[in-house]
Amino acid sequence: MRIVHIGLGAFHRAHQAWYTALADPRGEWGIAAFTGRTRTAADHLTAQDGLYTLVTRGPLGDEFDVVTSIAEAHDGADVEALSGLISRAETALITLTITEAGYHLTPGPEGLQLDTADEVVAADVAALRTHRTGGAFTLGDAGLTGDGVRSAAARMVVGLAARRAAGSGPLAVVSCDNLPGNGAAARAAVLGTARLVDEDLAAWIAEQISFVDSSIDRITPRTAEEDRAAVAAATGRTDQTPVVTEPFTSWVLSGRFPAGRPCWEDAGAVFVEDVEPFERRKLWMLNGAHSLMAYAGQLRGHSTVSEALGDSAVSDWVEELWDAAGAHLQDPALGIPEYRAALRARFENPRIAHHLAQIGADGSLKLAARAVPILQAERRAGRPGTAALRAIAAWMDQICAQFETGRELHDSAAERLRAVIAEADDAEAVDDAQTSALLAVIDPVLAEETEVVTAVQGLRGTFTD
Repeated sequence: MRIVHIGLGAFHRAHQAWYTALADPRGEWGIAAFTGRTRTAADHLTAQDGLYTLVTRGPLGDEFDVVTSIAEAHDGADVEALSGLISRAETALITLTITEAGYHLTPGPEGLQLDTADEVVAADVAALRTHRTGGAFTLGDAGLTGDGVRSAAARMVVGLAARRAAGSGPLAVVSCDNLPGNGAAARAAVLGTARLVDEDLAAWIAEQISFVDSSIDRITPRTAEEDRAAVAAATGRTDQTPVVTEPFTSWVLSGRFPAGRPCWEDAGAVFVEDVEPFERRKLWMLNGAHSLMAYAGQLRGHSTVSEALGDSAVSDWVEELWDAAGAHLQDPALGIPEYRAALRARFENPRIAHHLAQIGADGSLKLAARAVPILQAERRAGRPGTAALRAIAAWMDQICAQFETGRELHDSAAERLRAVIAEADDAEAVDDAQTSALLAVIDPVLAEETEVVTAVQGLRGTFTD
């Protein structure tokens, strides 16, 4: 095993694990994968010797392939196992799929920085300080446990301290999350945590550890019971944890790999000097449209992406968003007309049941990366940015609808959102105030701009016939 992965979920298994299996047919780059929230996926994979079925679901039928790149699967709370694997000289890579919320970052004067006010971060730092012994950390019953350090960054700091102590040298951290500058985000989380605990360790990490940017793309809906039945019927195998995905896939990377890497390019990955334009294309056009459909589509009674796009109103709003985003993606290498056509075909695939409720989780974080940059670019060009504002207004209406019907708000800022919505008890007089307060959860600066608040308020309530 030469790769440690944190965030063992369906997307990792449809994307990085699949690329690694194709690029490494001799099995020299096995993955030791750690779960994010629960141990269920690790238990299922361990019972299947790390093997699982990838169901590639095209418009005309399914393909079933067994993926062999995961050599071990662990509970994410097993900090001892994680630390031991990261400390090995053979380990060359740490890859991450921990979602936007898993980085625990907040805007700072020089970009994203660790949110030291976050209760998870504060508890992790306190635990690391308590169990620091010299340049490393005490683990086990008398030291740190998975309950003691909950964030991926804190767990990585423990592992990197063990690597430094072992003299195992540099490695690369590859973020595979939908964040602009995801390599910089991973660096901010890890270095920010280390600096609060051990300045010498932080200096070693800054010098020895490379943080690679990547743009990832493959729609991977949640696995359903009927998918397990389809695998059994087609292959004769019982698979407790298959993964369903679409035929399309993309991976663009930029950065250093000081301890080596698989030949991912043999599986179709692309290595570039600057990943940012590709990242922006994906975040604005695919993810931005996803967010718009997630909220506007649910408000109009739809449950999946293909259903939402079949609604002429939603389809028009998506095209309007693509027009706005495409106006600021002019590099010919991005192939925007072809990418846009491919997106529509992917979204229209009725055999991929990509649920809007799943896409809509953590909207306050996602819209900050997907809609706000389009809005800002449009305003710089002298246009109001209506298409991006519509996505934000739809989010506001959807979370208010969820609150009013007693449904859970799946958002890292849920407590704050509930407080804002509950405060606006009646009267139109509080509508602008509520809109401003909700917008402040996404972007405090925009929330102070009367023109923007008024425009969003004007779009609210326009999503149902």
